[in-house]
Amino acid sequence: MKNVIKLTWLLVIAGFFAACTKDNNEIKIQNHDQDQMMSIMHQMMSKMDTMKMTKDPDNDFAMMMRMHHQGAIDMANLELKSGSDATMKQMAQSIMTSQQAEITQLTAFLASHPPHTNDPDFDTMQMDNMKKAGKQADLQIINGDIDHDFAILMIGHHQSAIENARLELLHGQEQRMKTMATNIIDAQMKEIDQFQDWLLARGNK
Repeated sequence: MKNVIKLTWLLVIAGFFAACTKDNNEIKIQNHDQDQMMSIMHQMMSKMDTMKMTKDPDNDFAMMMRMHHQGAIDMANLELKSGSDATMKQMAQSIMTSQQAEITQLTAFLASHPPHTNDPDFDTMQMDNMKKAGKQADLQIINGDIDHDFAILMIGHHQSAIENARLELLHGQEQRMKTMATNIIDAQMKEIDQFQDWLLARGNK
């Protein structure tokens, strides 16, 4: 009788590990340090961490978004180079076009607008948003599939841009930057929805 019970438990345990193995085969996970998209995200975060704040919300929003946009462009470049999904490549091209145009506007603004407002609370909240975004990115499940990782990481990337744009609407003084903030919110909320729909249709794989 004891041998029968022991055999039964061995079969249960074997079945459990077989199920786990099957699940792991269905949802692949790649180490973040080996993932190409995550490497671009980390490089962007490192650059933003070293940004010298001016305490002028409009200028600091412009400087931060210029770095943030460049990170999105670098990720989109990788998607166009190494991705295979037509929808993701189309989104990557759209992001590159729109955000490169905004980088040009941000650069022009910074060249013509010396800092003159002192609002240290904005800088603190902006950096807190970026740190939160970095932590969230490090919690994402990535699998080394360029299309999947582009979509999943761009959702978080866009969400952090939206949060900073909302801060600009509350603290900024310059209409040019407030208009850009509104445009960023509208465009990137739509893109988040598209990324989410694409991932859900694939079962997030």
